[in-house]
Amino acid sequence: MLKDKLLDPRHAVLLYGTTPPRAGSSAESVQAAADKLAARLRPLPIDGVVVYDIQDESGRTQLARPFAFSGTVDPRGYSRLLAGRIARPAITYKCVGNLDEAAWQAWLAEAARDYRVGFVSIVGRPTSGVRYALALSRAIRLAAAHPAGFTVGGVAIAERHTAERSEAARLLAKGIEGCGYFISQTVYHPQATERLLADYARDCRGAGVEPRRIVLTFSPVGREKTMAFLNWLGVRFPAETARAILGAASPLAKSIEICRDNLRRILAQPYAREIPLGINVESVSINRDEIDASVDLFHALNGVLREARG
Repeated sequence: MLKDKLLDPRHAVLLYGTTPPRAGSSAESVQAAADKLAARLRPLPIDGVVVYDIQDESGRTQLARPFAFSGTVDPRGYSRLLAGRIARPAITYKCVGNLDEAAWQAWLAEAARDYRVGFVSIVGRPTSGVRYALALSRAIRLAAAHPAGFTVGGVAIAERHTAERSEAARLLAKGIEGCGYFISQTVYHPQATERLLADYARDCRGAGVEPRRIVLTFSPVGREKTMAFLNWLGVRFPAETARAILGAASPLAKSIEICRDNLRRILAQPYAREIPLGINVESVSINRDEIDASVDLFHALNGVLREARG
């Protein structure tokens, strides 16, 4: 079961992340999208699918958004569709946004009752320094204590782990508050991920707690626009990595090679013996070749994970 794998460090975890169809899509087109994705995913040895909750993050950065923001259908409904079609559980992301405590409790109750959501990954707000009605820490505690028995997760963003703002300390606190696992932002800057994981392992040792699982996310990139979008989302591409991908005869093949090498490098560090890790492959693109490449990337990373586990 996915819950057992997420919470038991003896197991590997393999996930695939996707975005729901655009808001306003007809029921038929939503079902068609789910059918098409399910056909891709059924042959893969995935433990579950991750369904993202897309938010307008324009308040997070001064950079212009490469693509216009478009909302999506309810991730809870799309999670239920996909889970039924691939016969595997879905992890549903939820941004607490401007919800207050009553609205959050209502969302959780509906998620369990109407959509059979069992796994929820809670996302904070894109704009820092703003006081909201519901603190992220409180949202995590409420979800973890809910009678529906949710398996609660959070996000890990290596790029925001700095001397001034410790992401490792935030992960430690979220784990104590109720997060049983974390899913990372897309990794293209392995040094940042290595620093975060090393410091998180150190902080857990210092606090006398077991590290929670961290699932590392990877995504294929074959176009400059796709790279620009990931960069806008906060993913860092070192200059040499960007040049190597965009200058290659086959950018997608090069990005898969780089992701594979990055995962090998991350898994080779001492913290990998303390922190249970996993992989999540996503495609943020609507282009067929990049979507197809996500399946190739999944196979490549699964091979690296098997090698590392002996």
